[in-house]
Amino acid sequence: MAKYRIQRKKDTEGSTVYTYSAPGHYDCEPTRLHDIDGAGPNDIEGGKMIMGITYFQPGGRTDFGANPLESIYYILEGEMTLKTEDGETVLKAGDSYHCAGGVSKSVTNTGSTVTQMLVCLLPPQK
Repeated sequence: MAKYRIQRKKDTEGSTVYTYSAPGHYDCEPTRLHDIDGAGPNDIEGGKMIMGITYFQPGGRTDFGANPLESIYYILEGEMTLKTEDGETVLKAGDSYHCAGGVSKSVTNTGSTVTQMLVCLLPPQK
């Protein structure tokens, strides 16, 4: 297994980006750029982080809920309405959101164009 990986843009020669179905995600296309060690074709030896881009169609969303992974969302293009237990805020291109594992949240593309959101996840360490 490799100690590093260079990932090429989706749908280009040499790319191993793949799409997958994420529970509680609607009208969106989650992709995986990098996996944790042993999780798939995009992993590295000893890797502990997950990274991908999710493409949300207008109206695309996630259910309100928590997962055990520390999460960072970075809006590459478009805008998303982020809902937390403290209320709602609009994230626009260049904005990010960082939360600990176990924090309830949801996002919804309330704009009129596809939103691209970079997602970085860190599972709990054993």
